[in-house]
Amino acid sequence: MTNTTLETKGAGGETARAFEEFLEAFEAFKETNDQRLNEIEQRGATDTLVAEKLARIEETLDSTKRVADNLALKSARPHLAGAAASASDLAHKSAFDGYVRRGDAQRLARIEEKALSAGSGADGGYLVPAETEAAVNRALKAISPMRAISGIRQVSGSVYKLPFATGGADTGWVAETASRSQTTAPTLAELQFPTMELYAMPAASQTLLDDTIVNIDEWLAEEVRLAFAAQEGTAFVTGDGTNKPKGLLSYDTVANGSWAWGKLGFIATGAAGAFPASNPGDKLLDLVYATKAPYRANGTFLMSRATVSAVRKLKDGQGNYLWQPANGPGEWPSLLGYPVAESEDMPAIAADALGIAFGDFSRGYLIVDRAGIRVLRDPYTAKPYVLFYTTKRVGGGVQDFDAIKLLKFAA
Repeated sequence: MTNTTLETKGAGGETARAFEEFLEAFEAFKETNDQRLNEIEQRGATDTLVAEKLARIEETLDSTKRVADNLALKSARPHLAGAAASASDLAHKSAFDGYVRRGDAQRLARIEEKALSAGSGADGGYLVPAETEAAVNRALKAISPMRAISGIRQVSGSVYKLPFATGGADTGWVAETASRSQTTAPTLAELQFPTMELYAMPAASQTLLDDTIVNIDEWLAEEVRLAFAAQEGTAFVTGDGTNKPKGLLSYDTVANGSWAWGKLGFIATGAAGAFPASNPGDKLLDLVYATKAPYRANGTFLMSRATVSAVRKLKDGQGNYLWQPANGPGEWPSLLGYPVAESEDMPAIAADALGIAFGDFSRGYLIVDRAGIRVLRDPYTAKPYVLFYTTKRVGGGVQDFDAIKLLKFAA
């Protein structure tokens, strides 16, 4: 048995224990929340000690789930070595390693010139090996809720253009030998998704770069993934579209009964900054069924952790919790049978806040990645450290305005 096998089994056991602690915390949460609800029903208020106990349990619930998910993600994270690579890929990787460690750009420049690459573009820098780029993209998808649920398209240009029909083409029934009248051609329009530059600037000591045991590709991928994920995640939800993607909540919204293409429809809770006092879960059902069946089949909830805290206290008319814990580490909990993705960029419950989104995000929101991550080595700006100006281009926006609906905490 190899050390790798032992490490994997050990990590798996640690993950399982963390998830068991999460499930135990959820049972304690249900018991304490039931006590709180009974006190409210009998006395119109709950004891302060019970409320404080529930808050502590919720903190434990969140922290144990976070630990279990992080352990599951860590154990599943692939290393960059081991996969079969072509001779050109190996040459690129070796040349890139020399550039990062020693600043030797000549070999890398020759390889990119031979491959007819754009090489050192207007912003400078060289393409990272394809293996490293793939690892960064995998890591981003694993830790970014919007990437995990949205549609993703990779392009080679700076703008992705998506034609769509503003009205469906006319159709009709006809007998086999009957004449066919001409149908009206659909009216086409075009959505454009420009890609914008996103950058990170990790720093390394020369000692780290000289250490041949350190896999420099893995180090770089690990350094930039969190920085990229944080910036992307915010832009995909609230970005204004100026030098960044246009976020989901930056589009015009309208009451769902007046929905029109180009706007996102919302359902109001009927209470400013809150769920209604009576049958609050019904508003979540209204949100789900405001979404058409083809989108609902692949539906996902998106909300902040603070909103999850409020939602998981809700019950149906039979006393069953609407929110259910995940089936395993690394998986998502469910609400009304649909998965729940947590994004801290979604607003918390407040007056007029669009606090919950639901729908088929893979059809509703599109993320556009321009192929290629570039690195420019800078040994001068922050001596004795070496900076690595790392850039990628990404865009995003709504591609189907009927696929996603919002819950607005408003009267």
